[in-house]
Amino acid sequence: MEDFPSYIKTKKEGKLDEIIEELESKLNPCVLCPRRCRANRYAGDLGYCKAPYDIYISSSFAHFGEEAPLVGVYGSGTIFFTHCNLRCIFCQNYDISLFGEGSHCSYMKLARIMVELQNRGCHNINLVTPTHYVPQILKALSIAIDEGLHLPIVYNCGGYESLEVIRLLEGVVDIYMPDIKFMEKALSKKYCKAEDYPDVVREVVKEMHRQVGDLQVDAQNIATKGLLIRHLVMPDSSENTKKVLEFIKEEISENAFVNIMAQYHPCLGTEEFPELSRRITNREYIEALEYAQLIGLKRASNH
Repeated sequence: MEDFPSYIKTKKEGKLDEIIEELESKLNPCVLCPRRCRANRYAGDLGYCKAPYDIYISSSFAHFGEEAPLVGVYGSGTIFFTHCNLRCIFCQNYDISLFGEGSHCSYMKLARIMVELQNRGCHNINLVTPTHYVPQILKALSIAIDEGLHLPIVYNCGGYESLEVIRLLEGVVDIYMPDIKFMEKALSKKYCKAEDYPDVVREVVKEMHRQVGDLQVDAQNIATKGLLIRHLVMPDSSENTKKVLEFIKEEISENAFVNIMAQYHPCLGTEEFPELSRRITNREYIEALEYAQLIGLKRASNH
């Protein structure tokens, strides 16, 4: 299909360079995310997320543990970026997100990784926690396009995004995959040190949906474009889960693709919070699935 994914047309029209330039202007001082910590990353300052200016990645591979429309037959071409602006105390990838375990990756190397994942048959390029590296990633993407990249880009994030940055990504990202964690400010303040998370994620997900709509799949059930939402059910948080699902149904779409996840487990940081010291029960998870069905979310399940 000509001009698919959307970034091919964007680059062809000369708009990709303009987007990169605008995003780069948000790096010094850094206001790429809602923290707006204003670190001078060009000069070597580390902001709230602790990410340097240069890209660091933890791993890249064909991922078969993602949602079925992303995995398909040959996997989702996943690239894990180090550090995170959200810093949840229950993060299950804390070695990457908190401790930054990974290695330096130049623009050319990242572009080649994208193309290599495509050559392996992967169905998409899945960018995990790209928020704080967006301008640099788009520089690598521009190189990859010249090398023949033509897979959809998946923007896999925690939902704590700058609305202005997400607006700039229109015509670049085909599949947005936010993880909507909390609709209760007390919980997001306690566990993510981001009291404004519910307000931020509400507006950001609306914008994502405005750009790409509900998730679309091809004849082989492979995702091509749209919004894919994740929600992790947590212990003793059923009311929060209900509010997340209600928001999706009432303000996004009854046809939104929602993966209600059950894989929460205690890890580094949760020892300070006794309520998070256990896995969720089967009952807690089933109630979440049943509530999604009750309110009329047609594509919400354990994907």
